[in-house]
Amino acid sequence: MLRSMQALSTVIQKASANNFSGSAVLNLLQSQAKAMAGDNAVRLLLEKMTQCASRAYMSILERWVYEGVIDDPYGEFFIAEDKSLQKESLTKDYDAKYWRQRYSLKDGIPSFLANTAETILTTGKYLNVLRECGHNVQVPPSENSKLMSFGSNHHYLECIKAAYNFASGELVNLIKEKYDLTGKLRSIKHYLLLDQGDFLVHFMDIARDELAKKPDEVSVEKLQSLLDLALRTTAASVDPYHEGLTCIVERSSLLKRLGTFNVTEVSQRDSSNNDILEEPVSITGLETFSLSYKVHWPLSIVLSRKALTNYQLIFRFLFHCKHVDRQLCGAWQTHQGVRALNTRGTAISRSSLLCRSMLKFINSLLHYLTFEVIEPNWHMMYTRLQSANSIDEVIQHHDLFLNKCLRECLLLLPELLKKVERLKSMCLQYAAATQWLISSSIVLHSPDEPKADSIKTKQLKSTTRNAAVTDSILKFEKDFDSELQSLGSILSSSSQAEPYLTHLAKWILGVKLEHNGL
Repeated sequence: MLRSMQALSTVIQKASANNFSGSAVLNLLQSQAKAMAGDNAVRLLLEKMTQCASRAYMSILERWVYEGVIDDPYGEFFIAEDKSLQKESLTKDYDAKYWRQRYSLKDGIPSFLANTAETILTTGKYLNVLRECGHNVQVPPSENSKLMSFGSNHHYLECIKAAYNFASGELVNLIKEKYDLTGKLRSIKHYLLLDQGDFLVHFMDIARDELAKKPDEVSVEKLQSLLDLALRTTAASVDPYHEGLTCIVERSSLLKRLGTFNVTEVSQRDSSNNDILEEPVSITGLETFSLSYKVHWPLSIVLSRKALTNYQLIFRFLFHCKHVDRQLCGAWQTHQGVRALNTRGTAISRSSLLCRSMLKFINSLLHYLTFEVIEPNWHMMYTRLQSANSIDEVIQHHDLFLNKCLRECLLLLPELLKKVERLKSMCLQYAAATQWLISSSIVLHSPDEPKADSIKTKQLKSTTRNAAVTDSILKFEKDFDSELQSLGSILSSSSQAEPYLTHLAKWILGVKLEHNGL
């Protein structure tokens, strides 16, 4: 009896001296019980006290893992709730603080729950989502065991695990089935990853004049009405989720956006090059146009502000590549319009070859982006989502997909991106000058001339008569070839660290990278 009283005195003195409460008291009792392992009577007494003292704590734990409710009037539980963070913030907050910080672990976790604390936290988070969706969070009776105490049989751990499995399974099923996550992701892929070809072509046709304006002159309302028209009059109209699509006009180019974006790990190794992500001299709506998507709770947990921003970065790059492709196609059609004329050995002949090279470059780039990057990564993510067992796994697979696409689309590789943007800029300058180049190279006789001379009216004058035309074409050709060669050198030096660049070199340069270079 004296030894028991001495042990009680020791516990009381330590608890009083350190002002212990909550989990600290439980940890003290448990540690003292282990210290008295050699004295069976004292050990049993301390274990009995630990069991009794833990009942109130375990009742708090029970409500959390079975209902997702923190019933902690004295602030003793090891999970804290920040009520200032609301679920509506997920669509605006890039850091998604609601999901990461609404509920968090505090210091002072009971030692017997230390190894399962994260599981306990996650279980309650999942139940909270279910409850806020109006879903029944009633735990099946077979799993609703009372967590009134803990012991060496670890029955309480089995109950916690069962509660986690229930909450996780219910939430994943809710997200996938009731809210059709995969359907929403497929819809976003159609539009923000340019998987819906006819919609994009029609929109770019009817919005061409508006997008050609400066960003501050573009009417977002007009673009939205044109976007709605394109959605209604193409195959996109059968998509049940196309109404969530909206358009926005940024105020800066993609390069500047990437340079100021706090998540896009802008090449630390090249941080010494201050001009890597430079702003173009002049930009239009074509460089700043983007799409967005209305996402509601609880899908905003997966499709957060961060995820949508990453989608928009990819969209802007793809959209501008499509624009360059369309402009070069127009230039090619201009060349085809003079095929009936004898252009062999003239500047137009050389210009035609340059136009074909530029088209090959942009088409190869688009092929790489869509078929070598987006499609395989999408199918990999889609397969993984089917077997995901928790919402955190869903978020992880989705974020991995976006991060891989961002990197493999060169958006996180500024040095390569800068080269590609320069090549695209050259293509646009050349396409804009094509009409002048061709008209300056062709001199047609008057239709009133004698018939004997009618054949000659279809003959080109030598381009040496207009040295400016020849010089312009040669300069375009020289600059384009130089930039393409420079891009090849960077791909060669970077392919070992970034293996996917081998595919990029294959499609853009038409060669395969060997282990030691191009």
